[in-house]
Amino acid sequence: MDSLIYEIEYPDIEFDEEYRQKLEKRVKLEGLEKIYEEAEKIDPLAIEKISSNDEKRILRILEIYHATGKTKTQQEMESRKNPPEYDYQVYALKWDREILYERINQRVDKMIEQGLVEEVKGILSRHEKFPTAMQGLGYKEVVEYLRGDTTEEKMIEKIKRETRRYSKRQMTWFRKNKQTIWLDGQASIESNIEIILSQF
Repeated sequence: MDSLIYEIEYPDIEFDEEYRQKLEKRVKLEGLEKIYEEAEKIDPLAIEKISSNDEKRILRILEIYHATGKTKTQQEMESRKNPPEYDYQVYALKWDREILYERINQRVDKMIEQGLVEEVKGILSRHEKFPTAMQGLGYKEVVEYLRGDTTEEKMIEKIKRETRRYSKRQMTWFRKNKQTIWLDGQASIESNIEIILSQF
């Protein structure tokens, strides 16, 4: 959304493959949490938007800093050169926190019931290395479970916890964006339509 709204243009960065491999080895030896803390010290603003188990994006922060001497946040600020190309509105759904968290818990339970574990098993059977696209929320936790690093109960609770944290980061982004127009997730469709129509 930032890229679309603010016309962010990322410069071509030539990444050091050797450095990337070094980081991946460190994750295995030291654990992702240690690397996350390192990235947090380098670029605290960028890390706010990233899950603590999102290895790809955590390493990206370190890679950008290594390759350019600038943080990801600095790169983004410098890249906002052009005015927005579109006439846009940003809407966000506001929920009571307890209701939102309960909906998240129910959604995770439904994902498990509908075969998330079997889906990940199928992916692992077709790939020697877990595909980058599948390192998102929910998938990594299932891999940990399938490898025997955690129990099914702990896996499910971790997915729920990380999803709740992710929702908090989303809300933080929308609150920081002063142009956000808030809709009430618990209100009637008609009242939210009225809010939308009042903007035109």
